[in-house]
Amino acid sequence: MAPFDWPTLMRAGMRGLGLRPAEFWDLTPAELQLLLGQEGGGAAMDRDRLSELMAAFPDRDEGVSP
Repeated sequence: MAPFDWPTLMRAGMRGLGLRPAEFWDLTPAELQLLLGQEGGGAAMDRDRLSELMAAFPDRDEGVSP
């Protein structure tokens, strides 16, 4: 997978679309892609891939008291 070209994406989002920095960073890659007119993209995530991600990046309750 090629790295993101952040300077170009930021220019497109903030200059081209007029987004404020916080609005730009709040977008998901899919939302930014849609706003830039690049519909399509990858297939939806399936249950197996979601399970893999959940195992790799478990939620943590550090510092939280019941």
